[in-house]
Amino acid sequence: MRNSILAASLLALAVASPAAHAFKEGDIIVRAGAITVDPHEDSSDINAGGTDIAGSKATLDSDTQLGLNFAYMVTDHVGIELLAATPFSHSVGVKGVAPSLDGSLGDIKHLPPTLSAVYYPLETGSAFQPYVGLGLNYTWFFDTELTSSAEGRGFSGLDLEDSWGLAYQVGADYMLTDNIMLNAQVRYIDIDTTGTTYLGGGTVKVDVDVDVDPFVYMVGLGYKF
Repeated sequence: MRNSILAASLLALAVASPAAHAFKEGDIIVRAGAITVDPHEDSSDINAGGTDIAGSKATLDSDTQLGLNFAYMVTDHVGIELLAATPFSHSVGVKGVAPSLDGSLGDIKHLPPTLSAVYYPLETGSAFQPYVGLGLNYTWFFDTELTSSAEGRGFSGLDLEDSWGLAYQVGADYMLTDNIMLNAQVRYIDIDTTGTTYLGGGTVKVDVDVDVDPFVYMVGLGYKF
């Protein structure tokens, strides 16, 4: 009985304590947390020396870094938000080319800054604040290098083109106090790139078009100024 009363009291406190205004015009919001980029890549056939290799493809793995959001409330319900993060690192591979060439290809880093307009439909007095957003993403690929195993298989050089694309998001804040909040968000970002490397001492160009199209997940804490 005592445990039930305690649990009910804590629940009531959690619901009632943040009853003050959540967001209003002019607020600045900073969020930080763990952010994961999970590529759902769909690549074209790898092209070597002008010939498509049927059934071949490029692969990318996931990575988790520190994510940062900076938002400014233009009105009580509309904000402008910038997504930033520490650089993501991914391993790139190829498969279906040939048994002697398949495997890990290289390591890449990228930054995906995204500027979005976000809409909060609920009234400012609600502790729970879901939102949706639409924005523009620029993904900058850098620090690309081949693995030693790829070099041993005859590959040389590695380059990925930067990408512009739309970004869609849903998220929610829960106000723990007047200023501190829990946050969770999911994004889908349109990232398209072309990867290029070489075989045969640089004489055979190998390239592939990749729709990276990751889902981006972030959970963390925020503070309202």
